[in-house]
Amino acid sequence: MRPRFAIFGIVLVIASSISPALAAQDGTMTWGIHVTLVSRWLDPGDTEALITPFMVLYALHDALVKPMPGNINTPSLAESWSMSKDGISYEFVLRKGARFHNGDPVTAEDVKFSFERYKGSGATILKEKVKDVQVVAPNRVRFVLKEPWPDFMAFYGTSATGAGWIVPKRYVERVGDDGFKKAPVGAGPFKFVSFNPGIELVVEAFPDYWRKAPSVKRIVMRSIPDESTRAAAVKTGEVDLAYLFGGAIAEDLKRTPGIKVAAPLLYGMYWLDFLDQFDPKSPWHDRRVRLAASLAIDRQAINQAEMLGLGRATGSFVPPEFDPKRAKQLLVEAGYANGFDAGDITPLPPYSTLGETVAGYLQAIGIRSRMRTMERAAFFAAWREKKLRGFLIGATGAAGNAAARLEPFVTKGGIYAYGSLPEIDDLFQRQARVLDRKQRETQLHQIQRIVLDQVLVAPIFQQGFIWGVGPRVEVSGAGLIQGYPYAAPCEDLKLK
Repeated sequence: MRPRFAIFGIVLVIASSISPALAAQDGTMTWGIHVTLVSRWLDPGDTEALITPFMVLYALHDALVKPMPGNINTPSLAESWSMSKDGISYEFVLRKGARFHNGDPVTAEDVKFSFERYKGSGATILKEKVKDVQVVAPNRVRFVLKEPWPDFMAFYGTSATGAGWIVPKRYVERVGDDGFKKAPVGAGPFKFVSFNPGIELVVEAFPDYWRKAPSVKRIVMRSIPDESTRAAAVKTGEVDLAYLFGGAIAEDLKRTPGIKVAAPLLYGMYWLDFLDQFDPKSPWHDRRVRLAASLAIDRQAINQAEMLGLGRATGSFVPPEFDPKRAKQLLVEAGYANGFDAGDITPLPPYSTLGETVAGYLQAIGIRSRMRTMERAAFFAAWREKKLRGFLIGATGAAGNAAARLEPFVTKGGIYAYGSLPEIDDLFQRQARVLDRKQRETQLHQIQRIVLDQVLVAPIFQQGFIWGVGPRVEVSGAGLIQGYPYAAPCEDLKLK
């Protein structure tokens, strides 16, 4: 098998509400977004265990501490933070002069309120560990833990969760959660102008942003799910930059005069998740079947086809070898000499060609499946609500440490975990209480070893996230924040 390459057909160029000439005059930068924009990304309180919502959060909102160039834990709305000697409390000193877009100052009450209303990824473990959030002064807030928890800043101060991103208490209480999603007020470098659900988000520069006034005056995030249409929009100047290209389309952009191709290497890991493996009646319950599926995948070929070789094949959890002969033998040993019907394979939208490629590799050894494509918001809702069956291709691009990245997917109560192993749950709870760094590292390695030995997932690649960047862009933001896929920091972006 060889991965499928995208084939060019007739390309329809989208009409733009802002012409390139006008955009150049008024300082507008337009992004071509590869996914459907959803309203919940406007509210940090609903942040998923993935990196996509941060594309919006980095523009509209701000966090006490967040990943920035050169530092995964950069003081932002907090000018400093400290941990008590016993590891029980963390105190943040808020930045003087930091304000929300409506003019209200950012206060300790807003920090407490934002944490208490947070219900996104990591909310369960954070609220299990945090005993109290104390307003020490208008500019000081203290998080008191039930016991020392060295992972606190990995969960709170990185993109592992959205819990540290702050919303204005008085405004949210006045308009309600639904009203906030319709007209969000943040403390980030850009303020809300308009949102057409699923189609377009428009934000404009907030000149009083504490770090600096943005150079770009307006950002238009336009949803263009079709890859060929997105590429055409970069070529014609309808958009200034666009995300996610692969195969022949990426090659074509690379050869196009005036267009630059950027490919930041992400924290983003993609894997095949065997959703039914905890059902004793499912073929996936047999480790040999899961290992066979992993060995059937040619990761190097996928890397070349999907990302021009700019990503990395990974075997973080399972052997990365491509060995279809051994894969077929494992199926025979497991009692599936003629293969079996595995049901649906549901790839993370919009990675349908990746899903087709993986399905093709599995078909070659007798594992038959049906491609199921979904709209992105529906996919995440179904994944989170445990409604998907068969197997899926998942991903996470969130930062944080190993514990923060494992928790949503392989631990009891994890937001996307369809089951867990008692030995993993025990180790995860134990490492969370250990202060010695080397001992914690050993325990986290043990968890990853169990995931490897039991083939709970089949990792596929670490993503090289390919952009197309047009000639008007001076600073695109690609790769400024290590491991981050999108244009950021938004206040650093520049047009020529």
